[in-house]
Amino acid sequence: MKIILMFVSSLDGKITKDDDPEVTHWSSKEDQALFSRIKNKSSLLVMGRKTYEAAHIQLKPGILRIVLTHNPQKGVPGILEFTDETPRELVNRLKNKYKQMLLLGGSDIATQFFKEKLIDEVWLTIEPEIFGKGTPIVTDESPNVSLKLISLRRLNPHGTLHVRYEVIERS
Repeated sequence: MKIILMFVSSLDGKITKDDDPEVTHWSSKEDQALFSRIKNKSSLLVMGRKTYEAAHIQLKPGILRIVLTHNPQKGVPGILEFTDETPRELVNRLKNKYKQMLLLGGSDIATQFFKEKLIDEVWLTIEPEIFGKGTPIVTDESPNVSLKLISLRRLNPHGTLHVRYEVIERS
């Protein structure tokens, strides 16, 4: 199963602006449209609790959403699961059922998956904004990871970029 980490960030690597977890308050309409298209083509979405609460993701049959949390609650069978499994346990459970996992964050979840050397690709939209304050893409506990550029696409005249990287070395 290919695991793809997908984020939108500011130029200085923040996935939130100050304390506002709502990405749609600052991300471009082009990124939001791209995210929606990719998300709707995916059959497996994995995210942390904060991302789930901020994202307002609509539940649709055929797309399993899994929320990693310390306090699992009852979900909707086949559509929404809450789990306290480790990233490795989750991947082992799902690897024979799905071809691809789209990992939506946040930074704690991204760091956990990087630590376990589970991420194959990083898809990142970079908005031409500098926030200073905000949540970083990964936490200070993240290991060093080397990436190789797969593609680069300009999304709008303002300079919003969508880049795709392959993870080539995980330390």
